[in-house]
Amino acid sequence: MSEELITKKDIRELLSEQTDTILNAVDERLRNVDKRFEALPEVFATRDEIVTKKEFEDLKESFNNLATAVDKYAVKADAFFQELVMLSHKVDRHEKWLHQIAEKLGVKLQY
Repeated sequence: MSEELITKKDIRELLSEQTDTILNAVDERLRNVDKRFEALPEVFATRDEIVTKKEFEDLKESFNNLATAVDKYAVKADAFFQELVMLSHKVDRHEKWLHQIAEKLGVKLQY
Protein backbone atom coordinates (compact mmCIF):
# COMPACT_ATOMS: atom_id res chain seq x y z
CA MET A 1 0.00 0.00 0.00
CA SER A 2 1.47 3.24 -1.04
CA GLU A 3 0.72 6.24 1.02
CA GLU A 4 1.34 9.70 -0.20
CA LEU A 5 2.41 12.19 2.32
CA ILE A 6 1.29 15.76 2.10
CA THR A 7 3.73 18.39 3.03
CA LYS A 8 3.02 21.74 4.66
CA LYS A 9 3.78 23.36 1.35
CA ASP A 10 1.11 21.27 -0.40
CA ILE A 11 -1.42 22.21 2.29
CA ARG A 12 -0.54 25.90 1.91
CA GLU A 13 -0.97 25.69 -1.88
CA LEU A 14 -4.34 23.97 -1.58
CA LEU A 15 -5.53 26.48 1.01
CA SER A 16 -4.27 29.33 -1.14
CA GLU A 17 -6.17 28.01 -4.19
CA GLN A 18 -9.37 27.54 -2.18
CA THR A 19 -9.00 30.96 -0.59
CA ASP A 20 -8.54 32.55 -4.04
CA THR A 21 -11.62 30.73 -5.34
CA ILE A 22 -13.72 31.85 -2.38
CA LEU A 23 -12.47 35.44 -2.56
CA ASN A 24 -13.16 35.60 -6.30
CA ALA A 25 -16.72 34.36 -5.70
CA VAL A 26 -17.23 36.93 -2.93
CA ASP A 27 -15.80 39.70 -5.14
CA GLU A 28 -18.20 38.75 -7.94
CA ARG A 29 -21.19 38.82 -5.59
CA LEU A 30 -20.11 42.18 -4.20
CA ARG A 31 -19.83 43.55 -7.75
CA ASN A 32 -23.40 42.42 -8.38
CA VAL A 33 -24.53 44.09 -5.16
CA ASP A 34 -22.70 47.28 -6.18
CA LYS A 35 -24.51 47.25 -9.54
CA ARG A 36 -27.85 46.93 -7.78
CA PHE A 37 -27.03 49.83 -5.45
CA GLU A 38 -25.89 51.96 -8.38
CA ALA A 39 -29.30 51.43 -9.99
CA LEU A 40 -31.20 52.68 -6.91
CA PRO A 41 -31.24 56.38 -7.90
CA GLU A 42 -33.08 55.39 -11.08
CA VAL A 43 -35.74 53.59 -9.03
CA PHE A 44 -36.15 55.91 -6.05
CA ALA A 45 -36.76 59.63 -6.04
CA THR A 46 -33.83 61.81 -5.15
CA ARG A 47 -34.01 64.52 -2.51
CA ASP A 48 -34.55 67.15 -5.22
CA GLU A 49 -37.45 65.20 -6.69
CA ILE A 50 -39.34 64.77 -3.42
CA VAL A 51 -42.18 67.20 -2.76
CA THR A 52 -42.44 68.63 0.74
CA LYS A 53 -45.74 68.63 2.60
CA LYS A 54 -45.98 72.42 2.17
CA GLU A 55 -45.37 72.16 -1.58
CA PHE A 56 -47.98 69.40 -1.79
CA GLU A 57 -50.53 71.49 0.12
CA ASP A 58 -49.83 74.46 -2.19
CA LEU A 59 -50.26 72.25 -5.24
CA LYS A 60 -53.46 70.80 -3.81
CA GLU A 61 -54.83 74.30 -3.17
CA SER A 62 -53.94 75.39 -6.71
CA PHE A 63 -55.67 72.32 -8.10
CA ASN A 64 -58.77 72.99 -6.01
CA ASN A 65 -58.82 76.61 -7.23
CA LEU A 66 -58.56 75.43 -10.81
CA ALA A 67 -61.32 72.85 -10.31
CA THR A 68 -63.57 75.54 -8.77
CA ALA A 69 -62.93 77.86 -11.72
CA VAL A 70 -63.74 75.08 -14.20
CA ASP A 71 -66.95 74.27 -12.29
CA LYS A 72 -68.02 77.93 -12.37
CA TYR A 73 -67.32 78.08 -16.09
CA ALA A 74 -69.32 74.89 -16.65
CA VAL A 75 -72.31 76.36 -14.79
CA LYS A 76 -72.13 79.55 -16.88
CA ALA A 77 -71.78 77.56 -20.10
CA ASP A 78 -74.76 75.39 -19.16
CA ALA A 79 -76.90 78.47 -18.45
CA PHE A 80 -75.80 80.01 -21.76
CA PHE A 81 -76.71 76.89 -23.74
CA GLN A 82 -80.09 76.64 -22.00
CA GLU A 83 -80.79 80.26 -22.89
CA LEU A 84 -79.68 79.59 -26.47
CA VAL A 85 -82.16 76.67 -26.71
CA MET A 86 -84.92 78.87 -25.29
CA LEU A 87 -84.19 81.61 -27.85
CA SER A 88 -84.15 79.04 -30.64
CA HIS A 89 -87.59 77.81 -29.60
CA LYS A 90 -88.81 81.41 -29.36
CA VAL A 91 -87.57 82.16 -32.90
CA ASP A 92 -89.29 78.99 -34.13
CA ARG A 93 -92.57 80.14 -32.52
CA HIS A 94 -92.25 83.60 -34.03
CA GLU A 95 -91.51 82.10 -37.45
CA LYS A 96 -94.60 79.87 -37.14
CA TRP A 97 -96.73 82.88 -36.19
CA LEU A 98 -95.39 84.88 -39.12
CA HIS A 99 -96.29 82.03 -41.49
CA GLN A 100 -99.79 81.85 -39.99
CA ILE A 101 -100.26 85.64 -40.32
CA ALA A 102 -98.92 85.60 -43.90
CA GLU A 103 -101.27 82.73 -44.79
CA LYS A 104 -104.31 84.60 -43.39
CA LEU A 105 -103.32 87.75 -45.26
CA GLY A 106 -102.64 85.81 -48.46
CA VAL A 107 -99.00 86.87 -48.60
CA LYS A 108 -96.38 84.40 -49.82
CA LEU A 109 -93.20 84.56 -47.77
CA GLN A 110 -89.93 84.07 -49.61
CA TYR A 111 -86.71 82.92 -47.99
